[in-house]
Amino acid sequence: MPALPVSNFTRKRMKLQFATLATMLLLALAPAVSSQEAAAPNGVDEEMLKQIDMMIRTMQIIRKNYVDIDKVSTAELFQGAMQGMARKLDPYSVFMQPAELKSFKEGMEGEFGGIGINMQVKDGKVVVLAVFSGTPAEMAGFKAGDIITAVDGAMITREDLDNMVKRLRGKVGSKVRVTLLRPGEDNRSFEVEMERAIIETPSVVDARVVDGTSIGYVRLLQFQEHTARDLEKVLRDFEGRKVSAIIMDLRGNPGGLLGSAIDICSMFLPARKLVVTVRHHSDLHENRESERFQEHFTKDGYKVPDKVGLMLLVDRNSASASEITAGCLRDYGRAVLLGTRTFGKGSVQNIIELGDGNAIKLTIARYYTPDPKRPTIDKNGVSPDITEEMSAAELSAAMIGGNGPDIERDNQFARAVQVLKSLSVLSRK
Repeated sequence: MPALPVSNFTRKRMKLQFATLATMLLLALAPAVSSQEAAAPNGVDEEMLKQIDMMIRTMQIIRKNYVDIDKVSTAELFQGAMQGMARKLDPYSVFMQPAELKSFKEGMEGEFGGIGINMQVKDGKVVVLAVFSGTPAEMAGFKAGDIITAVDGAMITREDLDNMVKRLRGKVGSKVRVTLLRPGEDNRSFEVEMERAIIETPSVVDARVVDGTSIGYVRLLQFQEHTARDLEKVLRDFEGRKVSAIIMDLRGNPGGLLGSAIDICSMFLPARKLVVTVRHHSDLHENRESERFQEHFTKDGYKVPDKVGLMLLVDRNSASASEITAGCLRDYGRAVLLGTRTFGKGSVQNIIELGDGNAIKLTIARYYTPDPKRPTIDKNGVSPDITEEMSAAELSAAMIGGNGPDIERDNQFARAVQVLKSLSVLSRK
């Protein structure tokens, strides 16, 4: 059966409605411009109206001809269109429905119902970065480096990351099936089933003084609202125990809140030192070349004495706020970085709530470390001062639950201890 034509009357009426709405939005969102700028022809507006017209026609064709249209609401069609718009931008921008927004907020607050893992998209694959101790995922045998290929039988793609978080979280006690691919073991694929539980996600773990040394070790799993506060307690304890150097482990840390990274850098640097420059595009359609800058500086408060050495462990899965912290402390010579080049996520996302529980997580800027001669973090990552290779699977095997890394199996940790011991000996000569 041929597609039914959209009536010209309906199309014109809807086009007028959408054109009026688009014009109102443009006027509301556009910055103030001079009369000369306002008089300039605006091709962007015309192109927008053209595409709106096409969307209306597409919507009408679907509503009149799709065989199962009774199973799809108009709201779902529009949400699908908005999801598609966000997906066309970059891997980090996404349209979020109410459940996804709620899940995201819970993750930042540090407690939610789920299975207990950190994950990230790498080379188009969803990779497990860290497995939290005592969680369903750990008991089911998850390891860092595992690739998630399906949840409850539904295959996972790069675009599904945010939706997958929603699938993995759910009612406490409910079951979820996850299919994993484990590289290095003949690419073995297997399925595990577990019950969801309340997951409390600490961000500062494994704090201790390394046996036989005056070196403190602490691992940061992510940058949450309470991370700086919890880290300060650890650092004050180290100070009371007369540590001479600190190893701060950022391996597998996917990042989190920018403010948390600024607070942590503030503990190691004097106040009013530039931490990061956030560079936004101009709001003006006519001047896309121009950019706006927002600089973030260190704050007053608790300071770790300068005489205490600092070593940061980083790897390919250290991203976002981890890279801001590592790049800032490296640029000022406050920390030595050891490990491998970091992930390379140098962009800033903002959650913009749209009403009715919906939101868009939108990339709004890129960030740059204090030294302008350094390459941007985005797609480049942060290079270590001392390169020491180690895979995510090897790192997972080296971690002893609740006690930090095993120095016999963690060559990056062992190298850091060795370097700091050498520096300590040299400083006494």
